[in-house]
Amino acid sequence: MKSFEGHALPGSYFLGLGLLWCVKHPIKHFMQKENKIFSANKYFQCLEVLEAVAKTSLSLIGFFAGQFIPGGPCLHLYNKNGNSWVNLLAWTHGTMYLAYGLSGIAEVLSALHLKVLPGLDHFMLSQAMFIQGLLFYFHGHDRLALDQHVHLLMLLPIFGGAFCSLFEVFLRNRPILELLKTSMFLLQGSWFWQIGFVLYPPWGGPGWDQSDHENIMFITMCFCWHYMAILLLVTLSYPTTYWCIKIWKKCIRLQDTERLKFVRSSYTLLLRATDQEGDGSKQPFLHS
Repeated sequence: MKSFEGHALPGSYFLGLGLLWCVKHPIKHFMQKENKIFSANKYFQCLEVLEAVAKTSLSLIGFFAGQFIPGGPCLHLYNKNGNSWVNLLAWTHGTMYLAYGLSGIAEVLSALHLKVLPGLDHFMLSQAMFIQGLLFYFHGHDRLALDQHVHLLMLLPIFGGAFCSLFEVFLRNRPILELLKTSMFLLQGSWFWQIGFVLYPPWGGPGWDQSDHENIMFITMCFCWHYMAILLLVTLSYPTTYWCIKIWKKCIRLQDTERLKFVRSSYTLLLRATDQEGDGSKQPFLHS
């Protein structure tokens, strides 16, 4: 992951998942208010299964990609000839991906409504994030000050999301918890991208001055900006989704009303035509 792309790819994963939840959770919350059996809707269940399968697949792809890229360990952990470990950094990232892969498998089983423990999906997600946080805590040791600092800041959204997922094991369908967890995932994603820009600028050249204390002060302030912007985005997603659902339902009602008017008018015209045909058939008989 010692490259801009190595930070942008997991950042895109967390950003994509967070943006998906910005739409999914508000829709689920507002629809459940009006329809108590919405969570049992087959279409919604299919979407949850697809989401879980996608997360599992991406995690496994991330693991094997890290193993078999040029210079990767290729599933070799220890070199007996050189008496040394083989690319432990890749193995560290692979361990993180495997943890999220196990979480994805638990979500697939829960989404399929198999006989698994209630809340297993949220529990496994929280454990995956705890494992990620543990790996990140020791990830920056023996590095320069700014490098250590940007990675330590990442621990805040990691453990924040882990605690939110753990609370969801016992407190299901709580919009505040879902909002907070979504913001933690979005913050992880945006901060992965920020780390890439700080340490490995995509336009080339050296990264930021690692020993400058003002850079550390600025990057801390920048982290707060990221979080405030994400909180604003997630908070606005709920009223925006509410108004979109309201407009959608209004359009459906208008279409139903117009369809009903058309059916009524067609039925009226049909009755009139039937009456006229009936009157016409009686006239010759009366005349005779």
